[in-house]
Amino acid sequence: MREQQWNNEYRLTTVCIDSYEDSQMVGRFYNPYLNEGISFKSLSQFLIQMENLLDNMNLPQSFTALRSFPTLPARRQHDLTSGDTELIKGMLTTFTVRVIFRQHTSWQGSVVWLDQGTEQSFRSVLELILLMDSALCTAMTNKLTTAANHKPQSLV
Repeated sequence: MREQQWNNEYRLTTVCIDSYEDSQMVGRFYNPYLNEGISFKSLSQFLIQMENLLDNMNLPQSFTALRSFPTLPARRQHDLTSGDTELIKGMLTTFTVRVIFRQHTSWQGSVVWLDQGTEQSFRSVLELILLMDSALCTAMTNKLTTAANHKPQSLV
């Protein structure tokens, strides 16, 4: 009997960024494989926890590990529905990261900046970091500009 293959939804992880000060990224991420989101307080913590998730799912398989046919895990109790994903938003901004390959001890895939509706492909974790950093700097600038524009004018 043939094993059922993973659904493509497991390749998609929603990354919610709650703050980004002094290049310190704080937030949480969600994946259908998880019962709940995983919080992180730094870029390195995000990358390590994300790599652990990918290893636990064995999807996509790491290029440098022994390869085998993955077995479909039991479905987690909490599945993200389209209604749930609308509630999963970062206080600053939100991304979805799709890891398609893990080759050359790195990740390859695409990242969508949900607030802007733009998507970019990345060929390495470094490229992903640079894309997210660029978006986060723009989001911080927009937030500061919006706050300055909405500052009450003092009466003279």
